[in-house]
Amino acid sequence: MTTSSPATAQRVTVILPCRNEAAHISACLDSILESAHPAERLEILVVDGMSDDGTRELVDLYAKKYARIRLLDNPQRIVPMALNIGIRAATGDVIVRMDGHVVYPPEYIPRLVDALLSDGADNVGGCLITLPADGSPVAQAIAIAMAHPFGVGNVRFRVGAREACDVDTVPFGCFRRSLFQRVGMFDEELVRNQDDEFSHRIITRGGRVRLIPDVVCYYYARGSLRKAARMFYQYGAFKPLVARKVGRIMTVRQLVPALFVLSLIASALFAMLWPPFAVLTAGILAAYAFCIGAFAVPVARSHGLRTALWLAVALPVIHVSYGCGFLRGLPPGLFGRSRWRDPAAVPLSR
Repeated sequence: MTTSSPATAQRVTVILPCRNEAAHISACLDSILESAHPAERLEILVVDGMSDDGTRELVDLYAKKYARIRLLDNPQRIVPMALNIGIRAATGDVIVRMDGHVVYPPEYIPRLVDALLSDGADNVGGCLITLPADGSPVAQAIAIAMAHPFGVGNVRFRVGAREACDVDTVPFGCFRRSLFQRVGMFDEELVRNQDDEFSHRIITRGGRVRLIPDVVCYYYARGSLRKAARMFYQYGAFKPLVARKVGRIMTVRQLVPALFVLSLIASALFAMLWPPFAVLTAGILAAYAFCIGAFAVPVARSHGLRTALWLAVALPVIHVSYGCGFLRGLPPGLFGRSRWRDPAAVPLSR
């Protein structure tokens, strides 16, 4: 791609929601600043959810050094608010959403912009290469679980794809700014999963969401089981609300963890009334344990026994957290009481 290509001729606005990302924000911003897109045509809007861990001070230092970086406030502290604040402040004709937990190769922005202009899609994105937060076995196990179909289902931007294809959503979209005039802004009721609903809105209005699998970025997974559990619980909790808004369950994979949890609860309750039902509970757990074992054995060979053992813990944590979140989110999702009590408890990054 030459510097005179249609993609590099575009003025691009990067919107980066963040809150308390002091551990990752410098690496993220450094990678964006090294983008192959011309610096004079690149605007970086960091929309901060009132961080109190030093993130704001770090971003402010970058903003003083690089004129193309601006720090914006997000008093509501949730992702869709941050995105809409950034969209309204953007001066670019193309908008790229990014995430503070990720680092991006130099060709990431120009490749996505080129695909947006040449492919006819309305929202394009790449794949996530999931990396461990640190070198510990538990962090490695979480990263492996989040990049395998048994861990997260057939989410193509996480598990990969062989060729460019239309999908139901992408992780960090690249859009023409005019798209928001046509389909509206991000839904500010959706503290989580606002990407899913926005992508569905694009598709129902005749647009396309396109995954470009050889465009990748590097995502640092959560480093502890507690953080991973909280994140997946939140993902599950907002899926019913998204389903209500779009009028249907978007993908079958969203139901599997909740059905798994529900089957365990139901069989255990029935076993209390009629003991033979305990066989069903044991059968469900045995089948699940077999699947985990089949997945963990090759991981033991490639990453060591400790990582494999932690993987056998991380997978149930992810699945049960998501499933419990989904079940917890059903009543408010069905009846519209969707506000998270403490928006600050929901991280702005993935």
